[in-house]
Amino acid sequence: MSHESAVSHEVETGGEFAETGSEFAARLKVYEGRSAAVARAGKDPVNAPMIRHWCEAMGDTNPAYSGPDAIAPPTMLQAWTMSGLSGRTRGTHAYDELLGLLDEAGYTSVVATDCEQEYLRPLRPGDEITFDSVIESVSEKKTTKLGTGYFVTTRMDVRVGTDLAGTHRFRILKYAPIRQPGRREKPPRPRPVVNRDNAGFWEGVRSRTLLIQRCTGCGTLRHPWLPGCNTCGGLDWGTVEASGEGTVYSYVVMHHPPFPAFDPPYAVGLIELAEGVRMIGNVVGVPYDKVRIGLPVRLEFQDCDEELVLPVWRAQEAQEVQEIQEAQEAQEVQEIQGIQRSREIKGAGA
Repeated sequence: MSHESAVSHEVETGGEFAETGSEFAARLKVYEGRSAAVARAGKDPVNAPMIRHWCEAMGDTNPAYSGPDAIAPPTMLQAWTMSGLSGRTRGTHAYDELLGLLDEAGYTSVVATDCEQEYLRPLRPGDEITFDSVIESVSEKKTTKLGTGYFVTTRMDVRVGTDLAGTHRFRILKYAPIRQPGRREKPPRPRPVVNRDNAGFWEGVRSRTLLIQRCTGCGTLRHPWLPGCNTCGGLDWGTVEASGEGTVYSYVVMHHPPFPAFDPPYAVGLIELAEGVRMIGNVVGVPYDKVRIGLPVRLEFQDCDEELVLPVWRAQEAQEVQEIQEAQEAQEVQEIQGIQRSREIKGAGA
């Protein structure tokens, strides 16, 4: 066996893949700094229609994004690099080779974990962007609840002319799934990505409180949580507790691809809260094919397991039926207990 194939050779023990040694990790590190995607220009210049469509979809009314001196929302950075439905950004030989090496070693599953963006220069209508991507890092072998594998981080640099406009880091985990002997139990639900910007939101959820960010400068409410206000640019903020009332603004029904931790089909709704912000969550309490736009919903906290609590949205109509059923059941229990006490009294008198 050649040195190359010996390094990447894997043995299977107890249903799990185990690598042959540190040489494999060292070989992965060789790919750091190499190109991950073929350098190219954006399909379209930065333009007002795309900015308008983005702002309408996101509900972003910041005046900086319209008018003669408009700039593009910074979070659109990646949108200007996308190839659309007619094609995709081509990976380089080095990136394909790296993923192939991990596949051969048994790390055949992949999940996107997070992304980070840095904005260095505003983009304006008419700007023509170019971009390239490098393999920034390959982690040491990590063990996660999904399985053992390696985090691969790529960095895309977006430029206008020679000026660096921003960077987009994208991280995936290539892993070998944990294989349970015997009967397979339903895996735990995937965890939300918690970072310094949204940690307060998830702390509130754990204590069964739904918190909305409020700018202390102009009072604008916002969700998802962000470090600054899109309306006035202020960095100071507080929170208000949501009432828990809302309506289904839009929704999708998930059929495919199936995930072991979920039971498709199920409805995922974009919920418009009474306070005016919108957030995504599961719609429960009604069959997936009965969900409709405008359906009134009420906040509920779901214990997915001992560690994870998530906000879900129960259809109010279904919740009212459930409350009636619970009240009827409670009344029946009281009547049964009354009959038992009556029998006990009669028995004691006899």
